[in-house]
Amino acid sequence: MKAHHNLKVWQRAIDCVTTIYKLTERFPKEEMFGLTSQMRRAAVSIASNIAEGAARGSKAEFRKFLAIAQGSIAELETQILISFKLGFCTENEALLSELDEISRMIEGLRKSL
Repeated sequence: MKAHHNLKVWQRAIDCVTTIYKLTERFPKEEMFGLTSQMRRAAVSIASNIAEGAARGSKAEFRKFLAIAQGSIAELETQILISFKLGFCTENEALLSELDEISRMIEGLRKSL
């Protein structure tokens, strides 16, 4: 098993991707290449950067990829708020809470490196 598979934060990020895909399935079809695509890419980026950083050979590189994952969290938070304001979703509080928890986990991991 790859090292990142054992990371709880990576597992939570994978769950977040699934949640975002299911949420955006309900978005208007005209958003397929707009907000839907952006949100899905940001969610995938969180988990992907955790995995890529874990696969790198140094702690410094891992920290760099964790910082990129944090940026993707900020991007996804913004997109969730936009989708809420547009009336595309109502579960923004739970989603934002989950992202906040993932962000804290990433920060803790980053500090432990």
